[in-house]
Amino acid sequence: MPRLSINELTTYRWSFEEDVEHYLDAGIQSLSVWRHKLSDFGEEKGIELLLDSGLSVSSLQWAGGFTGSDGLTHQDSIEDARTAIRLAAAMRAGCLVVHSGSRAGHTNNHARRLLTGALKCLLPIACEFGVSLAVEPMPSRCASEWTFLTDIDDTLELLDQFDSTQLKLVFDTAHFGHNAAVCERLSELAPRIGIVHLADAKEPLSHEQNRCRLGEGSIPLEQMISTLVRAGYIGYFDVKLMGEEIEAADYAELITHSRNAFEQLTSATV
Repeated sequence: MPRLSINELTTYRWSFEEDVEHYLDAGIQSLSVWRHKLSDFGEEKGIELLLDSGLSVSSLQWAGGFTGSDGLTHQDSIEDARTAIRLAAAMRAGCLVVHSGSRAGHTNNHARRLLTGALKCLLPIACEFGVSLAVEPMPSRCASEWTFLTDIDDTLELLDQFDSTQLKLVFDTAHFGHNAAVCERLSELAPRIGIVHLADAKEPLSHEQNRCRLGEGSIPLEQMISTLVRAGYIGYFDVKLMGEEIEAADYAELITHSRNAFEQLTSATV
């Protein structure tokens, strides 16, 4: 049965504690933890709250910035990712989302070397703690602050260098749902995906990433979900909404709508 989670970025204005409380009230059983909110609440206290609540954790987001684009040195970003792996293990997260960092003035080849070097350092500890690393590519129009990985095939080629089942792909429906060529390959991609970020959009996303509520855009979500599930994907569908429409939304209503829309979108696959 397809599994739903809510990403804490969807309820941006709520605190970590409010997210846990209101998600439970709405009948949500899983969430994707945003490290910023967790840090504000307190990591140890937050993990204890999660374990006591019964909520499962679909992912922890995020680690990365290995190119220096976030102001950390390469080594500092690796140390931060090691910390994130331990946090992900403590909360029993399905995966840790990884953003490479933007090109940041490097050549593409050097940026790839920085990411590859970081993954070589991180995979042993990820394996030790049983945490999957899910690397996220984005279309170039959305990627400038996050990653130099703008092509799914290039991302898979990089991951294939490691031949590790701990290394996965993040697939965001809002990023690639308007790309017919990518959608046609979902059955092929399904075994490589660590988590699906689920969102709708009325047009291909730009830098602002203006998403909309599930079922109110033009992305073929029902078909995409069905294809992934039939191809063997058993991970979470993590509702990750942001943008002008979402910023103005009533969060309690938004969560309820997301849950109901997901049930409708998956009714044919259950």
